Order: sequence, then C-alpha cells, then structure tokens
Amino acid sequence: MNHLKQIQAQTFLLGLHQDTHTLNKLIAVCTDPYLGDFRYAEKIFHLIENPSLFIYNVMIKMFVKKNSHENAILAFGKLRQQGLWPDNFTYPFVFKAVGSLGEVYAGEKIHGLVAKSGLEFDSYVINSLMDMYAQVGRVGYSKKLFDEMPERDVVAWNVLISGLVKCGKFEDALNVFGLMRKEGMIKPNEATIVSTLSACTALRRLEIGKEIDQFVREELELTTIMGNAFLDMYCKCGCLDIARKLFDEIPAKNVNCWTSMVSGYLNCGQLDEARELFERSPARDVVLWTAMINGYVRFNRFDDAMKLFQKMQIQRVKPDKFVVVSLLTGCAQLGALEQGKWIHEYLHENRIVVDTVVGTSLIEMYAKCGCIDKAQEIFYGLSKNDTASWTSIICGLAVNGEASKALELFSEMKRTKVKPDHITFIGVLSACNHGGLVEEGRRFFDSMSKEYQIEPKLGHYSCLIDLLGRAGRLAEVEKLINDISSEDDEIIVPLYGSFLSACRTYGNVEMGERIAQRLVEIKSSDSSVHSLLANIYASADRWEDVTKVREKMKNLGVKKVPGCSSIEVNAVTHGAIT
Repeated sequence: MNHLKQIQAQTFLLGLHQDTHTLNKLIAVCTDPYLGDFRYAEKIFHLIENPSLFIYNVMIKMFVKKNSHENAILAFGKLRQQGLWPDNFTYPFVFKAVGSLGEVYAGEKIHGLVAKSGLEFDSYVINSLMDMYAQVGRVGYSKKLFDEMPERDVVAWNVLISGLVKCGKFEDALNVFGLMRKEGMIKPNEATIVSTLSACTALRRLEIGKEIDQFVREELELTTIMGNAFLDMYCKCGCLDIARKLFDEIPAKNVNCWTSMVSGYLNCGQLDEARELFERSPARDVVLWTAMINGYVRFNRFDDAMKLFQKMQIQRVKPDKFVVVSLLTGCAQLGALEQGKWIHEYLHENRIVVDTVVGTSLIEMYAKCGCIDKAQEIFYGLSKNDTASWTSIICGLAVNGEASKALELFSEMKRTKVKPDHITFIGVLSACNHGGLVEEGRRFFDSMSKEYQIEPKLGHYSCLIDLLGRAGRLAEVEKLINDISSEDDEIIVPLYGSFLSACRTYGNVEMGERIAQRLVEIKSSDSSVHSLLANIYASADRWEDVTKVREKMKNLGVKKVPGCSSIEVNAVTHGAIT
C-alpha cells in the first residue's frame, strides 16, 4: 500500500487525480482482498468528483461484502443522482443489500428501475431480484418473476427453491423441485439438492429424501456438503442406521458431518454413542462442543456437561454464548446456584458479552434458584430487553411469590411496546394464582385472544383452573373444562388433575366422582389423577372406594411416578428418588 500511495501522489503532480481511467485502476487495486485497503479506498471514493459506473459497482460490491448495506444503498442513490444508469453488475449487489436490510419499499422502487433499463430478462439481475423478494418474505413475487422468465437456468430454480424454504413454504419447495425434475431441461446441482433436503427434513418427508439420495448416487457425485445435508435429514427423521452407514461412506468428512452425526445420536438419547463419536472427531469446533454439552444438559447429565466444559477450557477452545446458555439452563433445572454463580463469574473473566440471550438465561437461573433480587439486578442491567427477558423476570417473580411486582413489570412491559407471547401470560397467570387475584387473572386470560390474538393453550387453562379452584369456584371450573374442545382427551387430563385437587381441598366428593367418571371414559394412565381421587375418598372416610381406585390402577397398569429431588452441597448437586 505504501508504493500505491507514492504512485497516487504522482497522479496529483501530473494532474491525473480526477482522471477516470487512472481512478478506475486505483480503486480496483485498493479494493483487492489481498493487496488493498478498503478504508483507504472509501476515502478516495468520497473525494472523487464524478465516479464512473465501474467505481460505483466496485464500491457497492465491497460495501455489501463488508455488511455495510446502508452505505451500499447510499452509493446507489448517489449513482442515480449523478445521472448514471446501473447495469447488470450493479443491481445484484444492490438487491442483496436491500434484502439484508428488509427494505421492501426500496426493493420495489429499484425493481421499477430494472424494468425501465431493459434488464428485466437478464438472468443475473432477475435471479438476484427473486432472491431479494424471498429475503423480505415476498416469495410470491419471486414465484411470479420465475414464471415470467423465458429461460430459466439452474440458479433461477435454486433461488426459488431456497427462497421457499427460507419462508417456511416447504411443500411448495418440494413441488418446484418435482417440476424441475419433470421438465428435465435443467439438471439439479449441489445447491438444489441441499435446499430441497432442508424442506424434506422440515416436513419429515423421508420417502422423498430417499428418492433424492438415489438420484444423487445415479446422476451426481456425492459431495461433502450434500453428504452432510443427507446426514442431517436421516438423523432428524430418526433413521440413525442409514445415517451412520452414509457417514461411514463419506471419504472426506468435515466438522459439520461429525456434528450432524453426533447431534443425531443426541436427539435420540444415545448419549454414550454420541460421546464416543465426539471423541473420535479429528477436529472439533465450538459448534460440536456446544452440541455435546447441550445434549448432556437436555438429558439431565449436568455433571458430565460441566466436566466436558472444563475439558473444553483445557483444550483452549473458546466457548461462545450458546455453550454458556446451555450450562445456565442446566443450573436452573437443578437449582445448582453455586455452579451458576461460577459460570456468571466466568462470563466476566472471559469478557463474554451479557446480551439479551445470555442475560435471559442468567435471570432464569437466579430466579429458579430463589435469588430473585439478583435476577432483577441482571434484568435492569441489560442494555435492551426483549420479550424473552421480560417473560423470564415476570415468571421468576411469579414463582418466587412476588405477584404484585410481576404484574407491575407486565404493565411496564406493555408501556415499552414489547409484545408479550404465550409464555409471558403463563407467568402473569401464575402471578395471579400466587396472589389469589381471581378477577385480574380472568381479565388477563380474556385479553390474550382479544388484545394480542394469542390463542390460550392448555398451560394457560391450567393456570386459570388452578386459580379458580383455589378460590373454591368449582362450578366455574367444571364449566370451563367442558367448554374446552380437544381431539385428544388424554391431553386435557392435567386439567382434570387441577380440578380434582380443588375438589379434595374443598371436600366436594360428589363433583370429584363426576370428574372421575369422565377420566374412566378417557382411560387415563396419569397416576396423579387416580391418586387424587383416592385421596378425596380417604378424606371422606370412604375406604372401600379408595381400595377400588387402587385396584383399578393395578388393572390399568398405572404406576405411581416416583418423585425426584436434589440438593447442592459444596457446589456438588446430589439427587434422590422418593
């Protein structure tokens, strides 16, 4: 760059500092990824009186590559003000910037310019325009452009299929792939296969995935990237045997292949097989470490998760926030406060930013461990709070008996225009439950559908039924349960459990028997509802009926689920089954 600057000084001496040909070459060298300096190129760009279209194209491309999408759009605007017409090298990168920013209106305006410039049939431009519409969620426009194309190359097919997948239209993506195969004009390539397999995986359409597998083996050469996509599909569809056979066949496995196979075993609960493969992996990136640690946490093997985390540190693999979030989740589940504090301290020591994701996990951990003041301190210390962090602190306050504070924060959340979700309302209704606030609970429950278009789920009904049951309003509870429609009666059994608990508290044997008869019709295998009914009879000294309930449990093969408890002593969690 020093030599280049010396040459640039000579251009000033020779009066060539605004010469188009000289500036084109200067910008080209400055933006070279190996030799150049983009910041220096940007300074020169702003000093040029009338940049050429070539310079604009180079700078727009570099802005996009540096994720400086706003500057790319500004440069495009300056180009238009200067009276230049964009060409087929300009538009693709401008559309990429627009798509990344989600600027639908700007994208539509630039689409109009494409039509005026006579480039509406340029495949390079139209493919990028289709991709832009897919990025902003207007995949219907992408499909319309695709249908109007006189000739479609493989990129056009790939852009449409991947766009449909990005927008969650998986069935449509498979239909487009089917049409591509039926027409037979264009042969699918690696990108086509990978996008289509994503749709197969999302829909669990194993039969189509197997057909694509056969096609690849007959018509294409299996690449590592395609192999990884097949691995992911087979693993997520539960076909571990096929996945392992394919895994063993891949000659050059990258770390993504190892991660997919390890994750497949973890998702099926085969932790020991996953660990054996993890240890065999020749290269382990942070994603693979995170997958293995998260697997241990999911299946309550927290000690193994912590040991693996320590091994990760010994091998000097820098953890990201997702590893920390996984470990904090484990601490929250077990109530392992000392371990959680140690992880919190680790965050500070290693300068891992406590953003909303990490902050939410810390709030949940401290709240579930009973340190609600510390949870609030974390919450108020976050630079920005989203729905998840608001929900976490509201739920935390509710379970710690701080009902009024939880509802106060919910009101504050609404004032800040952060939209609550269905989990937020679980916390709000739980707060009403703990505070015995029946009318407030009913009002919040009704507001879910009326104000926020959130359809109440069984968890919300359970909270409301528990609230009404504790207040002795059993007739209202019975009516509410009868009004709930469900195709699967087994799903609403927990609601009957809450109702039976209230019947027991208020000694309403008659109502309890009525509910019990409904449960007989369902033939529920939930041990808690049978135990509750037996307890209702016992409280009324109806011991013969208690015996009948227990005999029925035996005949149905219903066994009482054992309880599990844990206690943390000197940062070690000890569990017990009772």
